[in-house]
Amino acid sequence: MTPRKLSILAGVSYLVIFFAAIFANFFVIEAILAAPLETVTQNHLMVRFGILAFLLTVVFDVVVAWALYELYKNHFLSGLSTYFRMMHAAIMGVAIFALPVALNASTEQEILRQVDIFNIIWLIGLFFFGIHLILLGRIIQKPKLIAFFLVIAGLMYMIDTGAHILLPNYDEYSSAFLALVAVPSIIGEMSFAIWLLVKGRN
Repeated sequence: MTPRKLSILAGVSYLVIFFAAIFANFFVIEAILAAPLETVTQNHLMVRFGILAFLLTVVFDVVVAWALYELYKNHFLSGLSTYFRMMHAAIMGVAIFALPVALNASTEQEILRQVDIFNIIWLIGLFFFGIHLILLGRIIQKPKLIAFFLVIAGLMYMIDTGAHILLPNYDEYSSAFLALVAVPSIIGEMSFAIWLLVKGRN
């Protein structure tokens, strides 16, 4: 496969991940948290689509990892970066197992417990994803602004996971941490996806 085709494949896969994750997180998970029993019993089809969306993020995460490795395999950090992204995908795959269990739960407490399990495991995966982004920023180097935001996003993922573990009152600062992670992540990763589609490896 030519570098240009690999670049387009990585860019398209990135966009699939974005949209699938947005639907699964901000529509499905948030709906469950707002009304656990009602969502699981009355909107179970939406929950099932949310689980499928999460599975798609794992599949396309592997595709992105492979495509980026093929594009930048001459860089000495490329293999290491790929391993960390694959670790994130594997951990995310394990986390998803908690969500179908929630469909069979009969109380709000059981449902929320499964969502908590999913979030905790995924949070650990994001620590490794952060390392991948830092390495990726070092690998691509250009465009410099995109590389910079990828590195910052990676650091923020790692800091956020660390804060979850170290701060007993994390919830008091959760909005601030969400912004610190979301802003550089959206700017860096979305810009990188668009760059891959438009100009990457021309």
